[in-house]
Amino acid sequence: MALQKDPEGFERKTLHKFVDFADRTVLEVGCGEGRLTWRYASDAKQVAGFDLDLDSLRVARADCLHDHVQFTCASAKYIPFSKETFDIAVLAWSL
Repeated sequence: MALQKDPEGFERKTLHKFVDFADRTVLEVGCGEGRLTWRYASDAKQVAGFDLDLDSLRVARADCLHDHVQFTCASAKYIPFSKETFDIAVLAWSL
């Protein structure tokens, strides 16, 4: 049996309980393979996720079904976007 991550959808429900992603531009710090990204991307207007792990970014890009989601290789030390660009910033499991 394959391992399922959050089959009950608690992560998505909790995330949406605190944040309204509808028509918002979102910056995701440490997006990894996009596991969390896919919990809100369909609601967001634009999503930019970044991570230093190139292998994880390859997986995220391969799994991407949305034109409004982009993934970039970058460090949180030097975020490659201006602060006025995003409505919401997401950081989870990245420490």
